[in-house]
Amino acid sequence: MAKPRIQNKKSEITFFDSHGAVEAYDVFTPATNERLINTFVRLSGLPSGIRVVDLGCGSGVFTNLLRKRGYRCTGVDLSPNMIAIAQAKFSDIEFHIGDIESLPFADASFDGVLLSGALHHFPDRSRCAAEVFRILRPGGKFVVFDPNRMNPFMYLYRDRSSPFYSSVGMTENERPVLAHEVATAFREAGFRVGTEFLSNMKYRYIASGALRWLLPLYNTIDSCLFFPSFMQRFRAFVLSCGEKPQEPN
Repeated sequence: MAKPRIQNKKSEITFFDSHGAVEAYDVFTPATNERLINTFVRLSGLPSGIRVVDLGCGSGVFTNLLRKRGYRCTGVDLSPNMIAIAQAKFSDIEFHIGDIESLPFADASFDGVLLSGALHHFPDRSRCAAEVFRILRPGGKFVVFDPNRMNPFMYLYRDRSSPFYSSVGMTENERPVLAHEVATAFREAGFRVGTEFLSNMKYRYIASGALRWLLPLYNTIDSCLFFPSFMQRFRAFVLSCGEKPQEPN
């Protein structure tokens, strides 16, 4: 039997705590952050005023944007330093240090879940999906976004099997996702699942100084090359969404 793939949580904490020390890990432009939250609202269909948790919230950028849309928000991250920054910036939002595979919430605590580019940090996504299912109320919705392994740039730069892979700015657990693998993990947890793909996600920062000067070129190519519908499965990000079924009468 194959040995289960387990996330090295110590390396995750060390990596993100070091970024938290310099507040440097807000990688997207403000317009792209807003676009991601617009996508969450569209895909989830959740109205304002309900309870939403941002898993892998980092310094709280997306949590705050969700709050601005009228959601009652909670943020969770494994990194104590990131949570400290989030609490200092957004003192009116509830934040917790916590593990997505073992969340500090009761069953059926939330109406919505956003996984903020977190799932690709887990070699095995089944426990994450099971926890999302557990903490959502019946009829609750989730939205997940992660880098797409089918995208040539994500594969070449961020996948360990690529001859051009760079470990700069990466944890040992990270790997871009395949859409069908994410969908399978959430479907097996009990969700109804859908998939979309998104490009034109503009970066303002990457860790590699040697490649940072290429960002404007990448942003331009990404916005044009993958715009046609026949190129959608090669877009830079996989968006997985779904609903926890209502309990039977």
